[in-house]
Amino acid sequence: MIASLPVSLQTVGLLIGSNLFMTVAWYGHLKFQADKPWWTAALVSWGIALFEYLLQVPANRIGYAGGFSLAQLKITQEVITLAVFVPFAVLAMDQPLKLDFLWAGLCLVGAVYFIFRG
Repeated sequence: MIASLPVSLQTVGLLIGSNLFMTVAWYGHLKFQADKPWWTAALVSWGIALFEYLLQVPANRIGYAGGFSLAQLKITQEVITLAVFVPFAVLAMDQPLKLDFLWAGLCLVGAVYFIFRG
């Protein structure tokens, strides 16, 4: 079913899933395993990161084979990272929603413009 979608949607969809796992692996232990030894958190995070890679590697391969440049893949990844991180930080980690997230997003809009322009 996913193969019938346009390459851009396949790539972005897989990268969103990948980023959900990555964000939990990188930061979830700060709240959900704060009372555990660091090595326990590292092992759990490593296990979660496996699922990130199972989505990220095909996303990049599909995107690259489908015409994304390496730079376009990286900037797309960064935009998705911020789009996933902000809700995670606010909702799961109880961080305040800051205007700085908007400014960072606007900087990424500029990066998208420069990387994707003809």
